[in-house]
Amino acid sequence: MGRRSVVIIHTTYPRSVKIRMQFDPNAPSYDQSTFYGRFRHFADITDPRLAFATTGELIRAKELMDQCRSGRPTKDVTLEELHRAKNLFQSAYHPDTHDLQNLAGRMCFNVWGGTMLCGAMMIWYKSTPAVLFWQWANQSFNALVNYTNRNAKSTLTNQDLAIAYTSAVSGALGMAIGLKQYFAKSGASNLAQRIVPLGAVAVANAINIPLMRQNELKEGLVVTDERGNELGVSRIAATKAISLVVLARNIIVAPCMILTPILMETFNKSAWFRKNINKLNIPTQVLLTFVIYGAMIPVGCGLFPQQNSINVSTLKKYEPKAYEALKNKDLTKVYFNKGL
Repeated sequence: MGRRSVVIIHTTYPRSVKIRMQFDPNAPSYDQSTFYGRFRHFADITDPRLAFATTGELIRAKELMDQCRSGRPTKDVTLEELHRAKNLFQSAYHPDTHDLQNLAGRMCFNVWGGTMLCGAMMIWYKSTPAVLFWQWANQSFNALVNYTNRNAKSTLTNQDLAIAYTSAVSGALGMAIGLKQYFAKSGASNLAQRIVPLGAVAVANAINIPLMRQNELKEGLVVTDERGNELGVSRIAATKAISLVVLARNIIVAPCMILTPILMETFNKSAWFRKNINKLNIPTQVLLTFVIYGAMIPVGCGLFPQQNSINVSTLKKYEPKAYEALKNKDLTKVYFNKGL
């Protein structure tokens, strides 16, 4: 089939110009009520290839999305090009402010950064200085990702950021060194020692993310009805949102930090691999990490609906103050953006 142009215009334009409702710049391209639809959506916007897009491409993508939202015609642009522009826009611009994010903090860059850091933590796990350095580097990267993808409506002071960062780094280092010394003294297997970094990362995520979003826990998260109309704020919604994000982040990282050591131990039983281990060890671990970690990012991001919900009856029971703004409305659920 040939290339088809998509014309998107405001309804005040002459009827002779065709209006094609094949593309919505504001809505995901796939059904977000199913895991598969969410997986496909996040697979598009976390595609590591998007990290190589030039600034010019990103600016052009934003211009196209702005034209679509305003109803101005987008002539001689194919549907495929519009979807590409939407993926670029969603991968690089903040969803609240529409500001261009720093490269290292974008989710499409996460595969590259996560592969390097997770791989390094599993490769250099025997040396205490190496454990300290790579845990610090990993938490510095995580703090940048969390800050870049923060809720723009929830302001954070420099003091808040410093507390979140130092707490996460301290928790990760303490857990990593504690587990390393424990397993070394107990004579644990080499495989068990290889999985130590996962414990440190999981603990740090449980510290870093809640502290980075501490104002949501203090003041509450905005809740809406099905149509997106704001109804008030809820601390229970904030607690649920942050808990789901912590769980999702740990689900993303766990498979590569568990399966990679197991596969490497299996490979090391091969005489051919042992003979070439100096050449193959690091490249193999990095490749395994890249494949497994990269595959898990859209899985983790799509595991729970982005627009999550909470029952009004729950608010009535546990958060009467938030319920007061809803009791006169015919609602059974309220909705909130859980974040990433």
